[in-house]
Amino acid sequence: MSAIGIPADPAGPPGAAGLGPAGGAQALTERAQRRAGRRWYRQPALMAGIVILVIVVGMALAAPLLTPYNPITQDLNASLLGPSTHHWLGTDQLGRDTFTRLLYGLRLDLRIAFLAVLFPFVLGTVLGSLAGYFGGWPDTVIMRVADIVVAFPFYVLIIALVFVLGLGERSIYIAITAVGWVAYARIIRGEILVAKRQDYVTAARSGGLSNMRIMRRHLLPNVITQAFIYGMSDIVQDILAIVTLGYLGLGIPPPTADLGSMINDGQNFLSTHWQLTTIPGLAVVIVGLGLSLVGDGLADLLRPGQ
Repeated sequence: MSAIGIPADPAGPPGAAGLGPAGGAQALTERAQRRAGRRWYRQPALMAGIVILVIVVGMALAAPLLTPYNPITQDLNASLLGPSTHHWLGTDQLGRDTFTRLLYGLRLDLRIAFLAVLFPFVLGTVLGSLAGYFGGWPDTVIMRVADIVVAFPFYVLIIALVFVLGLGERSIYIAITAVGWVAYARIIRGEILVAKRQDYVTAARSGGLSNMRIMRRHLLPNVITQAFIYGMSDIVQDILAIVTLGYLGLGIPPPTADLGSMINDGQNFLSTHWQLTTIPGLAVVIVGLGLSLVGDGLADLLRPGQ
């Protein structure tokens, strides 16, 4: 018997009929998002990271309820006490409760880290979109500036900028934003260079849509995923930068509780009161582990073809 050819359905996949290239791509994206939403809880790495972060962030937010002490109040008569029912992790050299300072230090460092990721994320996304979509001289200028920034080691440039700008949260935000936007700009630029040649973008241009609307409504929703996944690992890098600045005395001014300054203050008593340095260090490791697991889980969940 001769094979009978069956013509392909010109309407494409169900739900995309009559929508054209842009509608079909949007329908496929929506179905992929629905499938991802149904299976996110089946990702072991993602679930483990979420559990860790919920516990850590919950304890940091509930610090006033978990401890009756003030993180900056000194009591020299109770200095360097060991762990007890009154002071679960003992006290430091100034009589301040270590557990209390740990919770408030976590709260401060996490808040700074999340905001310090948001600013370069927004700036890098905007600059990367402009460079990738328009090309020409905007692309050349933005990428040459990015090359200059990445010519210096990340932590060295952060430390140098904070040293020049002075202590405080504002200096940390400015320094991390001035250095961290480059990675987001390169990611978004590379994704848009590929996406802007797709049929749905061509259809949007043919429909008379403005460049800004095409980038905002059609390109960014399809390319922002990779930048978001990178942001989860970037938070870990920012937390390490914040702790490093605090350890060097360039972060948050004392007596505000900060994990980096706690590690620095406790290192002189490491042989007798190891918890003063070790516990804040472990807190940094646990937070970094939770964020890394969430980033890996999101990468597996949102990887094309899954």
